[in-house]
Amino acid sequence: MSAVPEPTATLEAALAHASRLLAVDPVLAAEQAGEIIKTVGNHPAAVLVLGSSHRRRGDIDQALRVLEPLAMEQPRSAMVQFELGIALSHAQRGDAALKALRRAIMLKPDLPQAWLALGDHLMALGDTKGADAAYANHVRFSIRDPDLLRAANALYENRIPEAEALLREHLKRTPTDVAALRMLAELAARIGRTEDAEFLLARCLELAPSFHAARQNYAQVLHRANKPAQALEEIDKLLAVEPSNPGYCNLRAVVLCRIGEYEQAIPLYARLLREYPDQSRIWLSQGHALKTVGRTLESIEAYRRCIALEPDFGEAWWSLANLKTYRFDDDDVATMRRELARDDLDAEHRLHLDFALGKALEDRGDYAGSFAHYEAGNAVRRASVPWDADENGARLRRAIATYTPEFFARRRGWGAPGHDPIFIVSMPRAGSTLLEQILSSHSLVEGTSELPEVLSITRMLRREAGAALGKSGEHVSYHDVLARLDAGQVAALGERYLERTRIQRKTDAPIFIDKMPNNYAHVGLIHLMLPNAKIIDARRHPLACCFSNFKQHYARGQTFAYGLADLGRYYRDYVELMAHFDAVLPGRVHRVIHEHLIDDPEREVRALLDYCGLPFEDACLRFHENERAVRTASSEQVRRPLNREGVDHWRHFEQWLGPLKSALGPVLEAYPAVPAFADGAGTE
Repeated sequence: MSAVPEPTATLEAALAHASRLLAVDPVLAAEQAGEIIKTVGNHPAAVLVLGSSHRRRGDIDQALRVLEPLAMEQPRSAMVQFELGIALSHAQRGDAALKALRRAIMLKPDLPQAWLALGDHLMALGDTKGADAAYANHVRFSIRDPDLLRAANALYENRIPEAEALLREHLKRTPTDVAALRMLAELAARIGRTEDAEFLLARCLELAPSFHAARQNYAQVLHRANKPAQALEEIDKLLAVEPSNPGYCNLRAVVLCRIGEYEQAIPLYARLLREYPDQSRIWLSQGHALKTVGRTLESIEAYRRCIALEPDFGEAWWSLANLKTYRFDDDDVATMRRELARDDLDAEHRLHLDFALGKALEDRGDYAGSFAHYEAGNAVRRASVPWDADENGARLRRAIATYTPEFFARRRGWGAPGHDPIFIVSMPRAGSTLLEQILSSHSLVEGTSELPEVLSITRMLRREAGAALGKSGEHVSYHDVLARLDAGQVAALGERYLERTRIQRKTDAPIFIDKMPNNYAHVGLIHLMLPNAKIIDARRHPLACCFSNFKQHYARGQTFAYGLADLGRYYRDYVELMAHFDAVLPGRVHRVIHEHLIDDPEREVRALLDYCGLPFEDACLRFHENERAVRTASSEQVRRPLNREGVDHWRHFEQWLGPLKSALGPVLEAYPAVPAFADGAGTE
């Protein structure tokens, strides 16, 4: 057994020697610490080495028996709190680990390893912003190079141009510095240069395959870039090294949900909840997953757990309301009113609570009170996501000017030959989920979700054109770029779409549905790159559709939906663009009027299946029996038979819809027909 150094050696030297041994031989470190304790008693530093040695050898119970009493005796020791936090993490006591790690950072803010561990926990909780800040601090406090430290500080303080200049200068001198490469990748990701971030992180891992923090960044960037298969590959590499890392587990669950693998994600969230039973955001994520697969009662229980933990958690209240079939009781209404009365309520919680209370009062027939809360929630949201209706109208008219009969005639026969996709395009809240549920009940058709790949292609086209012109892709019209592509390039876009969406397909059905509603703006691109794809336009009464959007809070996107006049203009522009495609591509798009479907479902379903080239199947009329996962706000509604419950519900609010009616103009008067527009599209 190793002994305490000779009498001439100091206690400090013995402790330092024991600490050094931890990294290379924790068994020997424990022996050294034990000898010190025998000689001088329970010296805190020696006890800390002993506890850490147990943890490093995997004896977590013994580590905690040593570290928990030590933390009570030494509440001001950052290293004790840190070591306790790591041991608690391994014991899957996540909530307690979080407290210990936060205490360690409070005591010693420049402790890099504590920031890294905290980032992993925050990532597990779905607190991406907090995790990013923690990881940034880990980088900042890990660096000893003065030049790189200046760059890290600039990046942390969001001084992007300065940080980029410093990092590029540093990489000129030391091009293989993986810490600098990772920081430059983070900078690129932060300002939306996703491809640059991917390249830099791939290079980073080529140089240092064991750089796990960079691999985690790489997985996140791939996820954000809509490359879930590649993201999962990187996450699985991380989990092979550290299978219990909560941040890796949560990221895997998030990506699995993105590709519709909810049944795999739910056990991961359940595992995280055993570790973090008091973390409302994980309960929220679990609630969303359970709702999507139709386990409604369990999803309600998860949302309720959120509210029990945080009564002001607006998103949990809204998630209950967003089930559409859920009804709040008197205590719920009183609690929401009490939370909204607080002066210190966070704006994000406030807007969610306003939307939820609006739904609660609507269900009770208090339409004036309901509208007041919908209006308040929309006002808060609109302030944070401004919308320019003129700019949107200009974009659509640019498309109208581009996609002429001559444009398509010159490109006849172009595109990928695949017949796989059925695109359902529409305004949001127009009945597209119902059409998806009907079609996906057919034996030859698979429902997926609102797939982002068409939008991803438009961004790629803009980005590439912007790079060629030396400016941001945001200021480039992708329609102009598309017009310059040759037949091979256009076919490649179609093949890219089919390849990138393959991961969303779970069955061997030959046909699948992409129901991203906003794809109506990209019908020209869809027709050109996938000429054999089917395109269905789901249309609902303008007032019913637009008001349904007004009372719907969206997690992201749909920024036009937070003002009645903006909604009216958006609907009008949508109708004009679709009328244009009806004129230049006659019969290409099949339109389903929601009210007609409600009134005569068999006739409309037969016409829909005929357009898609599918034989009639009675299961399409029994769509509510379909147990597939549904990822949209209508998930609970499409699990019930057709009814007229919501058809005229907007009339309860008609007295407040003046701005919407004015903005809709002749589109409202003509519905379900289409008025004439300036380019000649539409009919009186």
